[in-house]
Amino acid sequence: MKSVLVIGLGRFGRSAVKKLYELGHEVLAVDWTEERVNNVLQYTTEAMIGDSTSVDFLKSLGIDNFDLCIVAIGDNFEHSVITTYHLRELGAKKIVARAARETHKKFLLHNGADEVVYPEKQLAEWTAIRYSQDHIFDYIKLDNTNAIFEIEIPKAWVNSTLLQLDVRKKWGINVIAVRRDGRVEMEIDPKMVLTDDMSLFVAGNSKNIKKMLNK
Repeated sequence: MKSVLVIGLGRFGRSAVKKLYELGHEVLAVDWTEERVNNVLQYTTEAMIGDSTSVDFLKSLGIDNFDLCIVAIGDNFEHSVITTYHLRELGAKKIVARAARETHKKFLLHNGADEVVYPEKQLAEWTAIRYSQDHIFDYIKLDNTNAIFEIEIPKAWVNSTLLQLDVRKKWGINVIAVRRDGRVEMEIDPKMVLTDDMSLFVAGNSKNIKKMLNK
């Protein structure tokens, strides 16, 4: 269990608070508007109304006691950067900040953020890949080249085995898991016959995976 400070309770911050709560972490949530704070009270250890650009306010929170600080401010560039800077100066152990664009990211990193996330950009990328390509259920980007995809079993693969398909040799792609009956199985028998009610998790070069699915 970790102690987490979340600053900014818009859609992204609110969602982060709820998920952290579900995962069993202690969360202090902060926003300058009472309505947003009230909306997350049930998911927090504590929630406070305050101005995160104020050093005195941040000092009162005991910043060095948190394992993680999330700056989820998305609608005010200046407040996001100032808050990040003050957190670093006050001894925050780890700061993850939300950015809206590349320039914002550079300022955040320069002013103390350890990592920067782009929720809108990342969701847009996921949506584009998920819905513009046949057979794809889910996608996790690993780097600029490689990814993990959950794919529908292509019709041409039904009633074949992974041994027969030999996707590793043909495409340089690894099958890492299979989902059937709602469960994910990590131990795979290469002689297992594929059926149209299964899906596969494959890892490798994104371009190779897309080419394979288009065959």
